[in-house]
Amino acid sequence: MPANPFRQARFATSANRLDQLPADAGVEVAFAGRSNAGKSSALNAICDQHGLARTSRTPGRTQLLNVFVLGEGQLRLIDLPGYGYAKVPEAMRAHWRGVIDAYLRTRGSLCGLVLVMDARHPLKEFDRQMLEFAAASGRACHCLLTKADKLSRGEAARTLQAVRKELAQFAPGASVQLFSAQAGTGLAEVRTLLAGWLGVATA
Repeated sequence: MPANPFRQARFATSANRLDQLPADAGVEVAFAGRSNAGKSSALNAICDQHGLARTSRTPGRTQLLNVFVLGEGQLRLIDLPGYGYAKVPEAMRAHWRGVIDAYLRTRGSLCGLVLVMDARHPLKEFDRQMLEFAAASGRACHCLLTKADKLSRGEAARTLQAVRKELAQFAPGASVQLFSAQAGTGLAEVRTLLAGWLGVATA
């Protein structure tokens, strides 16, 4: 595997329902986050590919499960629908809540969840809900505090400490780090963690 094994990631398919996903075999990691948290930018930075995950000035563009594969397709990154600011009917929101809940509970190949949160507004209701889903399904969960470059060094350190303290109380198995797609903050850390989850080597 190359120094950054995620550079080989390529788009495979989009799914509106769980039965449209690739066969439940191999290993995959899911990315979740509010619509404006910078999830697509984080995925692109991790994979060192500018346009892999589509970013938009309009939050909520990701309204399908987008599947990216590594190598022969037995290793996957799953981009879950953004939630929060998307201007969609309540029926669609309810559909995606059900799909995400079922995905986290039943997907056998899912080894972990990356929860993307804006460092300036962490642990909103959706974030807590996802942490509860992850805990209830026994999934490993790692939190990325994105847009850390928007905070001063002191503010970023205090935010990290505060989130870590809160996670210890209601989601003790979850880990957290600072991240900035723009500045490259935390890239090596999250790549190493993901490579460990997926069982791939980094140089």
